[in-house]
Amino acid sequence: MIDDIFKAIGQMSDPKFMGVFFRGVGLTVLLLVLTTLFVLWLLPNSVSLPYFGELEWLSSVLDGFAIFGMFALSIFLMVPVASLFIGLFLDRIMDAVEARHYPNAGPVRKVGMGETIIDSLGFLGLMIVVNLFALILYLFIPVAFWVVNGILLGREYFQMVAVRRVGRKEGKALRKANRPQIWIAGTLMAVPLTVPVLNLIIPILGAAMFTHLFHRISGK
Repeated sequence: MIDDIFKAIGQMSDPKFMGVFFRGVGLTVLLLVLTTLFVLWLLPNSVSLPYFGELEWLSSVLDGFAIFGMFALSIFLMVPVASLFIGLFLDRIMDAVEARHYPNAGPVRKVGMGETIIDSLGFLGLMIVVNLFALILYLFIPVAFWVVNGILLGREYFQMVAVRRVGRKEGKALRKANRPQIWIAGTLMAVPLTVPVLNLIIPILGAAMFTHLFHRISGK
């Protein structure tokens, strides 16, 4: 498993890896900018108050508050939204890993964008629900965050790689037969997810690491 991690890190400079990273972050910034412009468009050009009449300067103040508010909100939304966008392109990471390290693995089952979006949203929803229920547990046992999310991440990322190679049914059976390794690998992803900025590249490294892990397990 350590070898899987170092192989994933060693390929981080791959143009396909960086392309997925910048695509995900770029789409996130674009979404936040468009949302800010939409909010500004909704605000009135002028504000009229009883006894004071029309106050054009108040509109400028509202615009300023809106821009500041969206900027502050983006600090909290940047990571989860970017991770969601990056998740839509992780098949490119798996393709790049297999092209370099497993050129004789043969063709994969292509997963459509619609299926990818549904899986990504489903996983995001599952993580939100599970973590909300586990909040009280985290207050008393902080390390439980890594344990719980390690299980979720291991399950999702291994299945994401396996479904391209052996399908969902066989991928699920392979995952159940190798739960300890997959859980540890998922936990190794969950730990750096708590580090700002670094957590943006974790989905990419995780997809690469689990691709190596899948081929190592299935090769046995």
